[in-house]
Amino acid sequence: MKKIGIVGATGYTGVELLRLLVNHPSVEIAMVTSRANAGSRVDAMFPNLRGYLDLEFVEPDIDALCECDLVFFATPNGIAMQSAVALLEAGTKVIDLAADFRIKDVDVWQEWYGMTHACPDLLSTAVYGLPEINREQIQSANLVANPGCYPTAVTLGLLPLLKSGCITLDDIIADTKSGVSGAGRKANVGTLLCEAGESFKAYGIAGHRHQPEIAQTLSLASGENVNLTFVPHLVPMIRGIQATLYVKKSESTCDLTELYQQYYKDEPFVDVLSEGVPPETRSVRGSNICQISPNQPKHTDRIVVLSVIDNLVKGAAGQAVQNMNIMLGFDEAKALRQPALLP
Repeated sequence: MKKIGIVGATGYTGVELLRLLVNHPSVEIAMVTSRANAGSRVDAMFPNLRGYLDLEFVEPDIDALCECDLVFFATPNGIAMQSAVALLEAGTKVIDLAADFRIKDVDVWQEWYGMTHACPDLLSTAVYGLPEINREQIQSANLVANPGCYPTAVTLGLLPLLKSGCITLDDIIADTKSGVSGAGRKANVGTLLCEAGESFKAYGIAGHRHQPEIAQTLSLASGENVNLTFVPHLVPMIRGIQATLYVKKSESTCDLTELYQQYYKDEPFVDVLSEGVPPETRSVRGSNICQISPNQPKHTDRIVVLSVIDNLVKGAAGQAVQNMNIMLGFDEAKALRQPALLP
């Protein structure tokens, strides 16, 4: 039984991580930290965990965390990097669900996140935790940077085309939509029901932090420099991401459905739908599945790929558990094989 610590589990990603881990047969949640809520019961804040987790929030204590086999950071950007060195030196594995270790270039990271990186030397050793491209590296990793939700949906949607040579790399558009839970649990006027309900808006048009993460991942996957136009939108639903990806065909031709099905045939959490069958966010709600449908509209040189995930599961906590399973030598799908919630 492996001992697991969770730092900062008071947000939507944190409670989703707890929901998945309480039924994991090979781990014990040893501590859940929160400075603001230390001494209060976890299930008092999250009643859905009553009967599953008998713990109180505790103050973060690095010595106690070092006794864990693995620690998740479900914290805002800039927190995990403050403790990662001490944990790694103690032999504790780390998965950061924020962005502290996702971008390899420290100058790019500091530009987008507006702070000085506390341990830039770790950026080169951190493994980007998208199992579909880095499974072997994750197996031996001590520090994993869990991908962002938008980057997960976009990257999985484009990978087969990047590898096939069927598209050009200089004109990629990622038109993405997310549910309101992606903005986090903190109080924010823009995400109040009366503000976000029955409305639909783009944001981050001048530049979103996930853009350099996506560009870095696509460039590494293709072996060429890839830039893209990335525009996120907020839609009035709680969970889910829909990425509609527009790319230009090259002179090469390919059977899109066959290409995607072959590429992902051994992936437990990617479900390829036939061309013309659009995925829906409700079909993956609560699951760790990414559903993808590649399409070739008539009378155009564009390919349109539709990719959907639950932003809190495959886009965050579920993918983190998937990475944990790989790092600790468990079945990759342990505690993650469950169908989506309908309706």
